[in-house]
Amino acid sequence: MFLSIDIGGTTIKCGIVDRQGNILKKSAVKTEDNKEVFLASLLTIYHEVKKDYEIEGIGISAPGIIEKNGHMTTAGAIMSLYGENIKTFLEENTHLPVTIDNDANAAAIAEKWLGNATNMKNYICLVLGTGMGGGIVINNEVYSGANGMAGEIGWGIISGIPETGLIEDYSLNRKAAVVSGLCQNYNTEKRKTDTNHEDILDAKEIFNREKDGEELARTIVNQFYEDLGLGLINLISFFDPEAILIGGGISQNKEFQERLQTKVNELKKRHEALNRILPVIDTPIIMAKLKNDAGMLGATYQIKQKIDNN
Repeated sequence: MFLSIDIGGTTIKCGIVDRQGNILKKSAVKTEDNKEVFLASLLTIYHEVKKDYEIEGIGISAPGIIEKNGHMTTAGAIMSLYGENIKTFLEENTHLPVTIDNDANAAAIAEKWLGNATNMKNYICLVLGTGMGGGIVINNEVYSGANGMAGEIGWGIISGIPETGLIEDYSLNRKAAVVSGLCQNYNTEKRKTDTNHEDILDAKEIFNREKDGEELARTIVNQFYEDLGLGLINLISFFDPEAILIGGGISQNKEFQERLQTKVNELKKRHEALNRILPVIDTPIIMAKLKNDAGMLGATYQIKQKIDNN
């Protein structure tokens, strides 16, 4: 059995997972942005589960830029973990093997193990949520880059940067993610004409306003699909993946799936080089399978591989 820990900005999800990927038990605790409290909570989780299960190893999925040795250059919104190494901490305190990987990387490799990429060797997995996370799998292994930063696809710039000043507002995170992109752009424009506007953080509300005929919603939603579509055809051109998988809550929406595919098809036809090879190469855009369990299962896969390969 493996203890799998999926660290998020709000909660730490943990589960007992067997070698076939069956989740036998799940629980969650609040994420505390205090290093000592956070590390103590991880040990508490371990000591509780080992009462009932024989644990082979611990797999961790976490936000941020994480080096192969476990050093966390960043940790998403959990500021107290910047520069920490919880992999080493757990190895020293549990005497078990431990792996840790970025959450989007974990989600990507989980799709290889139990999801919609089981027959693929080279693919990309995007997770659309507050921002845009990415995992790149090359020859059946997650590609992490020189410093663990590979897959920060949301940092990529679309277009229209100003002559001076900051440019991150023109990144995929701010244009093609769900919350910091679609919702934030809608709220920003809405406040220009409605000072009493209360921010919307649920994309469904914006889509509903579009259906009701609101012009602003229509404009913002159309731009969201175009920006996301441009990001996808760039990834296709850069990496030539077998497929791009899309995860995150929005990926389960049938209308989103259909409209995104339509936009990508349109952009490919308007791109001379991509259009020329369409009869031979037409990279599919498919939805991820594992939903909220992807991070936990990816963490399990990584620790399982480490143990089996040693």
